[in-house]
Amino acid sequence: MTTSKEKKVIQEQFKERLNEDDLLNCMRCGFCLPTCPTYIESGYLESHSPRGRLAIMKAVTDGLIEPDEDVERSLNMCLGCRACEPVCPSGVNYGHLLEDVRDIINQNKKHSLPVRTIRKAVFDGLFPYKNRMQSLTGLIGFYQRSGLQTIVHTTGMLKLLPDSLSSMEKVLPAIPTKKEMKNRPTHLLSHIETKKRVAFFSGCLMDTMFMKTNDATLRLLQLAGCEIIIPSEQACCGALHGHSGEKNAAKKLAKQNIVAFESLQADYIITNAGGCGAFLIDYDHLLKDEPEWAERAKKFTDKLKDISSILVALEFHKKANLHLPHQIITYQDSCHLRNVMKISTDPRTLLKAIGNIDYREMKNADSCCGSAGIYNIVESEMSMKILDSKMKAAKQTEAKTIVTANPGCLLQMKLGIEREGLADKVRAVHIADLLLEAYLQPASS
Repeated sequence: MTTSKEKKVIQEQFKERLNEDDLLNCMRCGFCLPTCPTYIESGYLESHSPRGRLAIMKAVTDGLIEPDEDVERSLNMCLGCRACEPVCPSGVNYGHLLEDVRDIINQNKKHSLPVRTIRKAVFDGLFPYKNRMQSLTGLIGFYQRSGLQTIVHTTGMLKLLPDSLSSMEKVLPAIPTKKEMKNRPTHLLSHIETKKRVAFFSGCLMDTMFMKTNDATLRLLQLAGCEIIIPSEQACCGALHGHSGEKNAAKKLAKQNIVAFESLQADYIITNAGGCGAFLIDYDHLLKDEPEWAERAKKFTDKLKDISSILVALEFHKKANLHLPHQIITYQDSCHLRNVMKISTDPRTLLKAIGNIDYREMKNADSCCGSAGIYNIVESEMSMKILDSKMKAAKQTEAKTIVTANPGCLLQMKLGIEREGLADKVRAVHIADLLLEAYLQPASS
């Protein structure tokens, strides 16, 4: 429950911090409505649409309504997929406004003790520290390899967990050992004549839980002609913090990453996770009010490139003999890769270059799958509604392989496959893993 004093402070900070031009630029045209998953799945509730949320922000700023629990509920229900931005004729920076209001509310609301404890443990004690991420994921790996997971499954102990968590447990990737996670490369040479010197953003979850995908990404870069530097001083991108009202913590991580990469003299900084890439490319906005960091942040973001874009630029798909056993393949866009980094054609170009496959476009492939970081845990009901719609579209393609470009999307699509009882017929895979599989596949297959 937010107190009257807290509401007053929140309202004042809305006035001080929100970009009034963006709030006024919304013409209420409604172009954003068909792109918003929560608006559609809520039964077309205006308060669960971008236009409605902007109206709520403006009303709080003008003192017409209080920033009460209904306001917070509307804002928290948003996935933050930013699909509304590309279709907005006024160019409203909705995503930036959403992060600001969540930060304002979070920093001025007294959370309960359990919530404060969890937030501090996750945001302050876990994600900023690579060794702690390795330890936690290492425990999950031990659970998978030791036989405990088999016991839990056969005894039905998973039924004690909420459905969202028990289902997620089933689709986790095979976790590497802690020793493997600690033994990571820092410099790799090209496998052919060097064309570019790149720095690789390895991420936190990507370099632990999804380490094999990082390995595939590095191998593809080497095959495409890249010398690779992987700075050990880099940290979590800060996306989870920024999207959850922990903006100061996100800024701290951003500065650490800028320092880690700025002296490497790399042509590009490569990322293979759409969610990370979108937050990294917004570092210049995140630090725009700090003169000593703004220019350094801009230089960082100017070098950022997704793995699919660098591979297309270096014509990897034309020179490599990519081949797979005959199958239908479809692609699920990462919202942030498409809507923030503006990358949608490059992944499709790479997939269509694979020999012997039938690529089929999924209906509404550009709409959110419902993952959105930890949204599928904290807003499970809405997330599953969105996922069910997504799986309906996926099944219509008759695809055997659903390709994604973000770890959250990958887990969500695996979850959808599990929920539909298709685990023995359909798989979800990261595009880097599939491309390396296609490169290594014998041509006779």
